[in-house]
Amino acid sequence: MSNQANSFTDGNYGYSGGPASQGPPAQQPVRHSADSDPDRKALLDVRHEVGKAVVGQDATVTGMLIALLCGGHVLLEGVPGVAKTLLVRALSTALSLDTKRIQFTPDLMPGDVTGSLVYDSHTSEFTFREGPVFTNIMLADEINRTPPKTQASLLEAMEERQVSVDGLSRPLPSPFIVAATQNPVEYEGTYPLPEAQLDRFLLKLSMPLPGRAEEIEVIRRHSEGFDPRNLLAAGVRPVAGAVELQNARDAVARVTVAPEILGYIVDVVRATRAAPSFQLGVSPRGATALLNTSRAWAWLSGRNFVTPDDVKALSLPCLRHRVGLRPEAQMDGVRVDDVLGSILASVPVPR
Repeated sequence: MSNQANSFTDGNYGYSGGPASQGPPAQQPVRHSADSDPDRKALLDVRHEVGKAVVGQDATVTGMLIALLCGGHVLLEGVPGVAKTLLVRALSTALSLDTKRIQFTPDLMPGDVTGSLVYDSHTSEFTFREGPVFTNIMLADEINRTPPKTQASLLEAMEERQVSVDGLSRPLPSPFIVAATQNPVEYEGTYPLPEAQLDRFLLKLSMPLPGRAEEIEVIRRHSEGFDPRNLLAAGVRPVAGAVELQNARDAVARVTVAPEILGYIVDVVRATRAAPSFQLGVSPRGATALLNTSRAWAWLSGRNFVTPDDVKALSLPCLRHRVGLRPEAQMDGVRVDDVLGSILASVPVPR
């Protein structure tokens, strides 16, 4: 597989050698007809299954797979009606994983997420009732509509993969990731996520409105009886499971990274801290995230080593939520993706 084909984009913005701009449709890892790795083939087959229910979001599906391979969380940003919930449900079906959805509202309490102690009148004792966070893929719908106290209840689950109630720590199922959604347009009555919580998300993926041809395909499917609440009728079938996913994670961990690539990742991250348009640059956690996602992308692309193009491909979705624009840059209409694209164009690439 050539480096030219190794391009990951999400939403309307991607990196392909220059500043971020509206780009072509996302190019996906080549699916070899005789892939010698059955675990890779199984994970690539997941995209095909999800495509039976979701149209035109291939890059987002790939981003979700990368998050699962890295054990990281995803922030999905898109206007209502672009199939954010359907995508998560279809993905969990294709991977034979459990999923639960929480609608975040202003009156949601931390115990509604993590679970709480409930008094049992028969035994005269308090027992723990698990909350919806005890699942494999938790869909946190409109996470920015709940107060900071409830948002913070997710921090331990996201970072430690456990929930502590009444002095006891209860481990979450494995795998476990949070897929949180937020509306990029309507901010009235919302509670923006603090930087400390944004930094816990491995990727921020933009889900754009479909193109004309894709939208025609969407309504054609509905006209022929497609029911988004019945994925089995749509033909979505499990093609992988927790075993294949764990095998894939082990394989990703064996992907080699040359010292020059490690230096390149650090140079990109350090450049965000010196960018005049940013008042907040990427932390070392962001550098580690870029390393891990680059390895996952390389493995999905059929290689056991990371290239500079892998780092470029994941830089935008991995870093865009870890930086903060200066107020004057915001007033000038500067976009985070454009600044990151300029940084990628200016940082020397190892040969």
